Parts: sequence; structure tokens; C-alpha cells
Amino acid sequence: MSKPAELSVEELALAEAPKILVEPPGPEAKKIIERDNRVVSPALPRAYPFAPKRGSGSVLEDVDGNLFLDMNAGIAVNATGHSHPKVVEAIQKQAAELIHYSGSDFFLPIYSETAQRLSEIAPITKPTRVTLQNSGAEAVEASIKLARWVTQRPNIIAFYGAFHGRTLGSVSVTASKTKYRARFGPLGSGVFHAPYGSGQGWGLDLSDPEGCEFPTIAYIEKILFKRVVSPDEVAAILVEPVQGEGGYLVPPDGWLAALRELCDRHGILMIADEVQSGIGRTGKMWAIQHFDVEPDIVLSAKGLASGMPLGAVIARADLMLWDKGVHGSTYGGSPTCCAAALATIDLVENGLKQNAAEIGPFFMDGLRKALAPYPWISEVRGLGLMIGVAFSDHDKRDAVEQACFKRGLLALGCGDDAIRMSPPLLLRRDQAEKAIEVFADACAAVG
Repeated sequence: MSKPAELSVEELALAEAPKILVEPPGPEAKKIIERDNRVVSPALPRAYPFAPKRGSGSVLEDVDGNLFLDMNAGIAVNATGHSHPKVVEAIQKQAAELIHYSGSDFFLPIYSETAQRLSEIAPITKPTRVTLQNSGAEAVEASIKLARWVTQRPNIIAFYGAFHGRTLGSVSVTASKTKYRARFGPLGSGVFHAPYGSGQGWGLDLSDPEGCEFPTIAYIEKILFKRVVSPDEVAAILVEPVQGEGGYLVPPDGWLAALRELCDRHGILMIADEVQSGIGRTGKMWAIQHFDVEPDIVLSAKGLASGMPLGAVIARADLMLWDKGVHGSTYGGSPTCCAAALATIDLVENGLKQNAAEIGPFFMDGLRKALAPYPWISEVRGLGLMIGVAFSDHDKRDAVEQACFKRGLLALGCGDDAIRMSPPLLLRRDQAEKAIEVFADACAAVG
């Protein structure tokens, strides 16, 4: 079958998808996969044999001309959709003027402009200051350094199921899969972990005579602080307001507030890792805003620059007191990345977060109804367009992920038993309906 004439970028965004012309992976994709297998590090964990050529909105075209409906947005990165014209225009304009000059050593105008914009939207009432990085993992590393510097305390508490990155420092606080940590020891010292949120699946039995509402908070108080680390030696607690790679887990109401109270009582900083959950993903600019809690430090990356590599640490100004030269980055805050971020923030503020807030509940309700016949699907959960479909059967979860791909729906697993739906924030209602239809069909084929 000959391929049809190539769609324009505008037509691609509006095209009916999925549309599979050649069973994936097609012949062109196979050529790319063969080359990849020869020259690329085998550590990259590809989910399925997908070779994208171009994208627009929520639609991706692979190298064989197949059209896919994107439900993972490059792992929650393409917040404004693929190649949004305003983001493309901002990048092109900046690239024509200045591609790089190090923000660590010189006064890049767009660096401070981006920092100011992030301060304006930060979920922190007090004045803030910002340092820009290349990625979420770098932002995590920088926040740990800052917390230790300002508190002069050595230890960090994070949570089981958390994913904070794969660099040596960030993987030390990551606790989602042993394979991220195995054979890389010794890892960073002074890191302790606790169960997240409700503690579901951890088999906790922490009877608390003092009436602590949340066993996982009691765990920190009764186990960690009593047995292994003094609270006055803990610099920060690092938490995802909605846990991402751990399964798109939403904590119970009041849990983050209880964690905030614990931090305040012991002089511990709260670091909110919003690398995946921030920038409108949950229908608010930051997921933590759903819980009426303010962190001391908030981290951003992924959706911040619509696919350009940029991370950010936003901290209360009274905390960002480190000396000149103790932290910086040659490329962090690249002019082109900052331009993309400014365009992204404008788009998210002026419509996309609202779209996520409206389409997200519609999407979740539709999934719940369509998946009700399958007893091995245990839950549909989430906030906005950060949606997890939980399976009671791990093998079926993997099979459904692959069946979705064969049908042109790009979904992606997370945690031990879930598939995430993290589409571009401009997802249309008709596209959500189509995603529900294809996902249910994949489940029917598997089940």
C-alpha cells in the first residue's frame, strides 16, 4: 500500500488518530531499531518498538506513516503538545539571536526573566529565588545540596515508590525499583525512606496510641526518628505531591498537611518534587496546590519547557543563601530552553491547565465506565491529566500496554501494576473518547 500524501503540521494535529497503515514496527522502524541495537547503549529501557518521525498536538506519526494518539507525552514532557507553534516560534527567535552563553558566569537576560516568571507562579507565598538546571534529576541534586547547605544537617528522608532520577545523588533518594540502584553502590549516604501516602500495599500495622491519623507519618516518627535518625539531623523530606513512576498515586486528604506539620515541628525543609506533576499536569499549576500545603522548595522539569531540557529549583529566598560558586551549571538555563519555558508557562496559564482540569475528570469517568467489566482492573485514579489505571494482574498490565501500541495508542506503564495516562494538556474531548475506546478494546483483547 502506498503512503498517502504527507499531512501538514496543522492537518496532523487535527488528523483522525490512531490510524495504522502498516503493522508496527513497520519496515522503516525496523531499520532504525536495527541501527539502534548496534550503536546505542543497551541500558535504555524501550517500552515498545515505536520510532516517531514528527508530531503535532496529541498526534504522532512514525517513520512508516502510522498515526498514533499520544497518551504519555514523552513521559509527561510535552505539556503543550508536540511542536506547539508558539513554542517553536519562541525557540526559533531565540536561536537566531543567542543559542548559548553560560548563565553561571554571566548575566543572561532570559535566565533572570525565566526565574522571575517561575517565582511569580511558585506555590510559595514568601519571596523566592531560582536556580536553573538541565533536568529533573539535576534539580533534585541541587535541592539536596541546598537543603544540606542551609540547615547544616546531613540527612534526607524520601519515600518508597519514589523516582527522583538516575544520577548518583538522585538515585540515592529513588526507591521505585532495585534495578536503578543495583551495582552502583555505595550510593549517597544519609538517605532514609518511608512508605508513601496511605501506605497501601506495604502491610503496615503501626497502632498509634496517640491517635496519629496516618500510619506512614507515624512510621517516620515512631520508627525512623526513634530508631535510626534523629530529626534534628534531617535537612529535608523530599516528596512527590502525586507519586509519578511509583504508580500515579494520589495521597489521602490531609496527608501532605500532616507531613508539613511534622517538618515544621522538627525544623525540616519540605521539598516538593513536581518534576512530573507540575506545570498544569493536574489541572492546577502545581499538584501540591490541591492540598493547600506550601513547600519550602519546589522542583520543576519535564513539562516546564515543552521538550527542551530545563529543570528548576524554586526556593524561599531566605533559604537560598549559599555562597557564590558552590553550585552552578554550564548549560542550565540555556537561552533556547528558557524561551521555550516562557512560552510554555504562558500557554499553560492561559488555557491548558484549565483544559486539564476539565478533560481530566471526563477522561477518568469514561475509563471507569469502560473498564468496569474487567475485574483485574482495580482502580482508575489521578488528578487532571495525570491518570493511573491500576491492574491487579501485572502480566495483564504489560499485555494491555503492548496491545494499546499495536492499536496506535501510546500508553506507558508505571509502578508495579499501573498504566499512566499523561497526554498533552491540550487533549481534546473527542481524542479522550477515542483513547477510552482503544484502551477498552485492548483490555478486551487481552482479557
